[in-house]
Amino acid sequence: MLDIFALVVLFVLCTAVIWFVVVIGNIPGNIARLRGHPQTEAITILAWVGLLTFGLGWFIALVWSKTAPVNVSSQVDDELSKTVREIDGRLQKLEAQS
Repeated sequence: MLDIFALVVLFVLCTAVIWFVVVIGNIPGNIARLRGHPQTEAITILAWVGLLTFGLGWFIALVWSKTAPVNVSSQVDDELSKTVREIDGRLQKLEAQS
C-alpha cells in the first residue's frame, strides 16, 4: 500500500513540475502577445530554447518582450523624403539657371 502511495505522490510531483515549467516557459511569449509585439513568435521560441539551455535565453526573451520595437522603416522613409526634397530643390535651382 505504501508503494502505491509513493508512486501517486511521485506522479503528482512530476506533473506539478512539468506544469510549472510550461507556465514559466510561456511567460515571455504571453507578454509579447498581450503587448502586440511584432516578433511574438521569435520571442516565444527564444524563451523555450533559453529555458531548455538553463535560462539565459529565457531572460533575454523576457526583456525583449517588454521592449517596444523600433520602427526602422519610418526612419528610412523620413531620410528618403528629406533626400528627395534636397534633390528636388537642387533640380529647381538648376532649371532656373538655364
